[in-house]
Amino acid sequence: MASAVAMSASAAASAMPTMESKDKKQLVHHVYFWLKNRDSKEDLNKLVEGLTSLRTIEHLRLAKIGVPAATEQRDVVDSSYSVSWLNIFDDIKGQDAYQVHPTHLKFVENYKHLWEKVIVYDSTDI
Repeated sequence: MASAVAMSASAAASAMPTMESKDKKQLVHHVYFWLKNRDSKEDLNKLVEGLTSLRTIEHLRLAKIGVPAATEQRDVVDSSYSVSWLNIFDDIKGQDAYQVHPTHLKFVENYKHLWEKVIVYDSTDI
């Protein structure tokens, strides 16, 4: 029984954040795009192609491309956007480097004609 308690305590301790990970605050960068031609599958595919090219940027820890989900429509749900781009970076410095990375700058230049509106939500761990 004592060994089971010790193993359980050991497992719980290893699941707890270390001081190093507690002090490091990841950054979540969520971008929403509204296409100029909302009904154009071609424009949607082009934007997805461009976003896919960004996945090669070394500062990204997670990159997800999405479209509005077919969830229940409620007052708090905004599904008016065309495409979302969700990224996680190790920290703000990683996100800063991403913003000026040549691949990101090329993406903006080559695909900005497709969207009429972009909104970005950035957040960090607390």
